[in-house]
Amino acid sequence: MTKRMLDGFKVIDFTHVVAGPHATKILAEHGAEVIKIEPLSGELARTLPMQREGRSAYFIQHNIGKKNMAVNIATEEGKAICYDLIKDADVVIENFSPGVMKQHKMDWDTLKAINPGLVMCSISCFGQDGPLSHLPGFDWIGQSYAGIIDLLGKKDETPVFGDFAFGDIATGAHAYGAIVTALMHRLRGGKGQYIDISLIEVLFSFHELSVQLYDTTGGQMLATRAGPDHHLLAPAGIFKCKDRYIFLVGLNQWAGLCKAIGRDDWISDPRFKNPGDTGKYREEINGAIQGWLDSQESVEKAIAHLEAHKVACAPILNIPEFMEHPHVKARGCVRTIKDDVFGELHIPRTPLRFSEFPEPPDLRAGTLGQHNHEILREQLGYSEQQISDLETAGVIKSKAI
Repeated sequence: MTKRMLDGFKVIDFTHVVAGPHATKILAEHGAEVIKIEPLSGELARTLPMQREGRSAYFIQHNIGKKNMAVNIATEEGKAICYDLIKDADVVIENFSPGVMKQHKMDWDTLKAINPGLVMCSISCFGQDGPLSHLPGFDWIGQSYAGIIDLLGKKDETPVFGDFAFGDIATGAHAYGAIVTALMHRLRGGKGQYIDISLIEVLFSFHELSVQLYDTTGGQMLATRAGPDHHLLAPAGIFKCKDRYIFLVGLNQWAGLCKAIGRDDWISDPRFKNPGDTGKYREEINGAIQGWLDSQESVEKAIAHLEAHKVACAPILNIPEFMEHPHVKARGCVRTIKDDVFGELHIPRTPLRFSEFPEPPDLRAGTLGQHNHEILREQLGYSEQQISDLETAGVIKSKAI
């Protein structure tokens, strides 16, 4: 196998479901040896759809490239296995609720004594300290606290949420970046260190406009739900064209937009000189755009006309439309992986692209405890009899799921 950028780095992975597994999946894709430690029953993701013969495609997507161990860390023997693995590891990562790792004597104070050069990363909804730190959390809980869901939906109506985990995925990507940064620091002579990453802070950072706006206006300008339109800027929002919807942003190509919809008179209109002021005339601008769209022969021709005038716009695609789009196929945004149960499986390709490593490696997701014997025997020197005794005692387990 071709040597990859993170070859030689060893990661002990105590994560589950999405945020943590996404971070360790990226590490594995770039060559790190990731050893995933699961409870004997398997982590929660193994129970999520789609299921086939007891195996989860959800688990497969988020755990390719990892070695899998199922260890009861509540036992002394299980702790000893983890400690031995951590002694020469580079990274430990976990996303339990704060306090769980300490309960199992796997907290930072314990592990740094075992391995002073260790980089440890904890991911949680609220962070490792503070009044809310003890609470369980999911992506949508983080979005609720971070002011994300408050902005989704129509004005003066019930907020809405999307069935996707952008908070978890973004937090996992932030964790990956933080881990690699800490490893670089250590390679330059620095110490091992502890990383505390929370979903609420990652999600709050998505407010690229609203926080400073609220602060600098003394609270006078507060972002609110605006439905299909931007609450402040225009044109920026969702419009209907024939039988489907498009998103249009005309902020940085005002002259092009004006020419495209036949409103050349707006180009020299002093009201629209400053792009930041156009929101004051949102109804007039959006109404003109909608009127023009209503007159078009087809959505394809409307988009082509707007694009010819350098106006940023896009059809609002669903998942299969995206997967079948020629641009997506040309870039290989959808990745095909293999699995013994599912056969070929399509998942999102890693968005990180490197010139020296243009193609993602051919990786598979392991079954529960698949690598118990290999790791205990080859890395820790356990005999087959010792391994068998651990299985009998309920310290380790394997199952073809």
